[in-house]
Amino acid sequence: MKILVDTHTHTLKSAHAYSTIQENARRAAEVGMQAIAVTDHAPSIPDSPHVWNFVNLKAIPRDMYGVKILYGAEVNILDLEGNIDLDEDILKKLDVVNASIHKECYRDYGAKDNTSAYLAVVNNPLIDVICHSGYADIPYDYDLITDLAKKNHKLMEINNHSFYVRRPSIKNCKTIARLCKEKGVGIVVSSDAHISFDIGEYEPSLELLREVDFPEKLVMNRDLKSFEEFMENKGKKLYSWSY
Repeated sequence: MKILVDTHTHTLKSAHAYSTIQENARRAAEVGMQAIAVTDHAPSIPDSPHVWNFVNLKAIPRDMYGVKILYGAEVNILDLEGNIDLDEDILKKLDVVNASIHKECYRDYGAKDNTSAYLAVVNNPLIDVICHSGYADIPYDYDLITDLAKKNHKLMEINNHSFYVRRPSIKNCKTIARLCKEKGVGIVVSSDAHISFDIGEYEPSLELLREVDFPEKLVMNRDLKSFEEFMENKGKKLYSWSY
């Protein structure tokens, strides 16, 4: 299986990342990818870009080196109520809205059950992807949330970066993958790249999917056509924001 669309990448605008958009796009072209999403951290992360970064994404060319550029963000889930940190008027314009919990800005870090936070997000029509939610320190009801992901046309992410920086999450990622397989829930496999060289590197995630015999047809970012069709069926029009 190949992953030709990366739905989760970071640039220098997320100050703990180390590459420009152009460097990421060039790398994507070198490894034969069709598209990448620019999804820097939303403003609650301590070293994240200002909200103006997301307002001005439309300045970025839609094609670089033959690679399609998707405008996006990784919003932070802030609390058990599922509040996030970008306004609706911005989210409505983005191609890809990822939602994640990061303990650095999650007010309820340490809660024994975080299901209500994910429940609010999976019911939010402006969210597209539930990201790296296998986080071992932030447990939730995987069965319930994957049910709702199916109902609400949300994608569950298998995050390749987790295999290096969140290794205790791997067991939970496998559980999520199995549930998605059983229920027919679409997933994405992402690099969560913080440097250009990570784009195109998905082998640990793909190995996990092979272990659970995950069907390729449910990997919605395997190519650009599959991703575009999923978003169209979700009722979302890509590439609509430009000067």
